[in-house]
Amino acid sequence: MKIGNIELGERPLFLAPMEDVTDIGFRRLCKQQGAAMVYSEFVAAEALVRSVKSTVEKLTIAEDERPVGIQIYGRDADAVVEAAKIVEAEAHPDVIDLNFGCPVKKVAGKGAGAGMLRNIPLMLDITSKVVKAVSTPVTAKTRLGWDHENLIITTLAEQLQDCGIQALTIHGRTRSQMYTGEADWTLIGEVKSNPRIHIPIIGNGDITSLAEADAAFDRYGVDAVMVGRATFGCPWFFNKKELSLEEKFHLLREQLRINIERIDERRGILHTRRHLAATPIFKGIPDFRQTRIAMLRANTLDELLPILDEAEQRIRDMQTANPQTDNC
Repeated sequence: MKIGNIELGERPLFLAPMEDVTDIGFRRLCKQQGAAMVYSEFVAAEALVRSVKSTVEKLTIAEDERPVGIQIYGRDADAVVEAAKIVEAEAHPDVIDLNFGCPVKKVAGKGAGAGMLRNIPLMLDITSKVVKAVSTPVTAKTRLGWDHENLIITTLAEQLQDCGIQALTIHGRTRSQMYTGEADWTLIGEVKSNPRIHIPIIGNGDITSLAEADAAFDRYGVDAVMVGRATFGCPWFFNKKELSLEEKFHLLREQLRINIERIDERRGILHTRRHLAATPIFKGIPDFRQTRIAMLRANTLDELLPILDEAEQRIRDMQTANPQTDNC
């Protein structure tokens, strides 16, 4: 599979762009573990144009995470175009991705992200203008429609392709579903099978294992599969080799180290907590609630590392007692 001139291999897996999740440290780990493409956190176009420090910092890219996409969102065409130019000039990403799929109220409720599904002319106008403004490949991510009465993706995919995007990611839910219910890949498959569609189609939604990703490739014919929430605290998701418990804990500690080195100790730990809270590696440990609370209250490495050491030892003890025990 290719996006523009970017070679991504056969049946590639992508790390989805996720706010407060896909920071540079996590992206680098996922890339090391086999992700074919990784994406930044959401970059607000208007904030980038105003040079808001926290937004500008999201443009930092490490060479070892390429190919990497920077995803931008906004509802003002001029701002999104200007933001795309800044991204291209400052970050030099491999792809600029347009976010037309974020369903959260503070984004979609203001007409950006999935809110664009209620204003298709504006979505297409923004897309066309960004494609013309930059030389970097432009891609887009969206949903099936605003709600189940407006499942427009089969037509929208053709319209976005006609605007010049070089790949389209489709999340198999409507905006009204948010992240509830099950993702419907049927319409994703219909888009892919449309003979008018010649750009790569990337499927997204409810992929929780490599086996499910393989099934999506087989059943719906997509060019790539994008994985989101299943990667929380599990950067080894993309690795086709089964990692040892020691290797998995090493990756969690490495994520901590990267974030602390990148920010500072207190904020680096805070930034990693979401992954520690969600990691499936702790699944099945009996009476783990108090340990989890202590882990999420830790503010220093001296407090946190012994808790991780204890958790690792408890899992080892469980595996010794029951060799069938499996944690992510």
